[in-house]
Amino acid sequence: MSVSEPHASSSITPLNETKSHNVPAHSGETLRPDQVPIRFEETWFSYNSEPVVRDINFSITPGEFAAILGPNGSGKTTLMKLALGLIKPTSGRVLLFGEPAESFTDWHRVGYVPQRTQATESRFPASVREIVNFGSYSGFRPFAFFQRKKSSRVDEAMEMAGIQHLADRRVSDLSVGQQQRMLIARSLVRRPDLLVMDEPVAGVDAAGEDQFHNLMRRLNRDLGITIVMVSHDIGAVMREATTIACINRDIVFHGPVHQLDAQALSGLYGFPVDVLMHDPEHTHR
Repeated sequence: MSVSEPHASSSITPLNETKSHNVPAHSGETLRPDQVPIRFEETWFSYNSEPVVRDINFSITPGEFAAILGPNGSGKTTLMKLALGLIKPTSGRVLLFGEPAESFTDWHRVGYVPQRTQATESRFPASVREIVNFGSYSGFRPFAFFQRKKSSRVDEAMEMAGIQHLADRRVSDLSVGQQQRMLIARSLVRRPDLLVMDEPVAGVDAAGEDQFHNLMRRLNRDLGITIVMVSHDIGAVMREATTIACINRDIVFHGPVHQLDAQALSGLYGFPVDVLMHDPEHTHR
């Protein structure tokens, strides 16, 4: 649920008693730097001397389902670009599995799912299998989209994303939700340790959102993939994530989901936000 106007009420569903709200697998242990998926250390980034993110200090630990929450223009997408080495900090540093993100090379460990818009592949004359298979390539090869190769990893990734039955469909024939699951499958081909997603359910209908969140639970809880998701949807974040980093240029809050309260959310959005907790029998989204 997004916050768009003053005094908005966020309907937040608590985790029910049977839901495995994981503490990261390595919580309480001393981790080697190369075991920590993402670490921000006094990280600043500016455009034309105007700070976009300021003095960011926190880590994403193995096994987390971490959400980056914030209003439009808060710097959350910039934070993910820094984490993926797409831009370099103005000062401080960002480490990806212990290496400076901008010089990181071990990309089979990282999967990235961009925000689903009218992506190029949606107009490309290719099948779902061909697009997913592209996730196995380590470098550009002309006409790679058209190369039909049997791959157990491609099949496993499609099965995991629930799209194996769509393998031979043209991408242009898919719904937005199906296209998003195809992009997730593509990111899973290399069996990454870390999956980074930018507003992954933008434009996806309610049924597609449920399928997406079910998939994320399996990837995180059953396979142990660390997930970082940029979002503006408070309700979904509170239901699904294990930790939250709230950013509005600065970090307003970072910690377990159950510690995020109305005061922190009001500080994040700059106006009063009510947090209404509902028991499982009165869940609504």
